[in-house]
Amino acid sequence: MPILTVGNIDIPYSLKRTGQCEKARITVTPDDVEVIVPPHASDEDIAKALQRRRQWIFEESRKMKERASSSPSLTRFATGAKIPYRGRMMRLSVVPTDDTLVHVSYRNGFLVECPMTLADTSKDILIEEALRLWLKKKLREDVAQLVKQYGEANDLKPKSYRIKDQKHMWGSCGKDRVININWHLIFAPKTVLEYAVIHELCHLRHRNHDQNFWRLVKQILPDYEARKDWLDKNEHMLAINKVTPGI
Repeated sequence: MPILTVGNIDIPYSLKRTGQCEKARITVTPDDVEVIVPPHASDEDIAKALQRRRQWIFEESRKMKERASSSPSLTRFATGAKIPYRGRMMRLSVVPTDDTLVHVSYRNGFLVECPMTLADTSKDILIEEALRLWLKKKLREDVAQLVKQYGEANDLKPKSYRIKDQKHMWGSCGKDRVININWHLIFAPKTVLEYAVIHELCHLRHRNHDQNFWRLVKQILPDYEARKDWLDKNEHMLAINKVTPGI
């Protein structure tokens, strides 16, 4: 993996060539730095793009690491663990059951009914998967309601919508009029999810983030800036991070 050196700090980055971009694009996430360039970009072009934004890359990488260190984390999916849900940290309770399947329900916290016959080595994996499926289903229901509410009222009707695990985006709207929503938004307050859905609905009419686009967003959601600001500042909170305890 190539490395960008800023002072005495080495920052690894991944390089991707694609015909879908006309100039270099750099994205910094808690996991990596991704540099996307056109197919014809030379090594010199890439080096110049990195040098122009080297300080920004350094600062963003530092911020991302600080945010990641303060994001919610747990070592096991066991009673007492806290799971983010709609902007709040909710308690997880795991109880044994005679059933053969893992069941998830919610009432002021998550209740997971887990088969007594389940081996400890596989319990965490199956509980995590059951929670993930339950959360995605709940988000799908929320998105369906919001698309119906705001799509019909504003003549912004997508062909369909999908719940996806997107790496760098909270949502997207394709030329096929299909809207994609990142499933991690289930961890954000519902008002923030509302903003994300409306944002993508508005792209059905305006493909770019121009003045007309933001004017339409504001017309539908006058306080969208506060919701967008919450998302920008708290994106590191929108995940379930499983960590391995130190030895």
